[in-house]
Amino acid sequence: MRALVTGAAGFIGSAFVRNALLNSGSEPSELDITAFDALSYAGNLENLAPVADRPEFTFVRGDITDADHLAAVLPGHDAVVNFAAETHVDRSIEGPSVFVRTNVLGTQTLLDAALRAGVKRFVQVSTDEVYGSIDEGSWTESSPLDPNSPYAASKAAADHLALAYERTYGMNVSVTRCSNNYGPHQYPEKVIPYFVTLLMGGHRIPLYGDGGNVRDWLHVDDHCAGIRLVLDRGEPGEVYHIGGGVELSNRELTRLLLDEFDCTTDMIEQVPDRPGHDRRYSLDDSKLRALGYRPRVPFREGLRATVNWYRENSSWWKPLLP
Repeated sequence: MRALVTGAAGFIGSAFVRNALLNSGSEPSELDITAFDALSYAGNLENLAPVADRPEFTFVRGDITDADHLAAVLPGHDAVVNFAAETHVDRSIEGPSVFVRTNVLGTQTLLDAALRAGVKRFVQVSTDEVYGSIDEGSWTESSPLDPNSPYAASKAAADHLALAYERTYGMNVSVTRCSNNYGPHQYPEKVIPYFVTLLMGGHRIPLYGDGGNVRDWLHVDDHCAGIRLVLDRGEPGEVYHIGGGVELSNRELTRLLLDEFDCTTDMIEQVPDRPGHDRRYSLDDSKLRALGYRPRVPFREGLRATVNWYRENSSWWKPLLP
């Protein structure tokens, strides 16, 4: 299968590419991958360095809002996996327009180009944030979308567009929605690498509000395994949840990170909550588990490995800091 992977130099997209091409060892991968990325602030070619010499790998710099470029690149591909997105909630509050441009217009442009090129398979990678907030229980794939941030609203719109292309044009489109990802190569504006890099510098870490906001945590490698399962076995027009099964409040997560640095809670700086901050996310991922999905990375083990990666790779993240 020849796949165009958009947003391939970002955190999750690059992990998907690395896992697809390196897990086969010296044998050819089942996927030939064209990595497509605009190399905006969160795209980093160093994330793809481990696969740069693989014969199944090609990199193309491009923007998913560029219809002409997509029309030139897409013919001959069997599948598209769309990771390309603006993803940081705080940035979406400060400047929503770029999120609408990339996440909504970009997804529609990519869908249209894939349709015109006769691409047989399309996986739209999305987020649990499209549902808003849930006090108890867990969302199923049929739960109503109720986004609260400009980022979440733009992703919800993209999901609707992707599913509309399946219903209107008969495209083989599936949507995945994941819980909070963590792991190596994550841009240091996100909470875990942000707190880790602050603690490495001896700085206090800012905790929004009362720290009671709850998230489910998913290692990026488990997320990629779930996406690959949906790519191979997902049904047209279906949504699939990919969860990690580890719910923690932000305060609990912060304390675990403090433990990794032998720090006390004196290193926490309480800061005002951000606008529209969802209280709790929780996904029911039994639909994907029925296809064989299981998260395999234990959270404490994965968190420690992630912390150690940032400790050992300061040359990767230090140039990214303001």
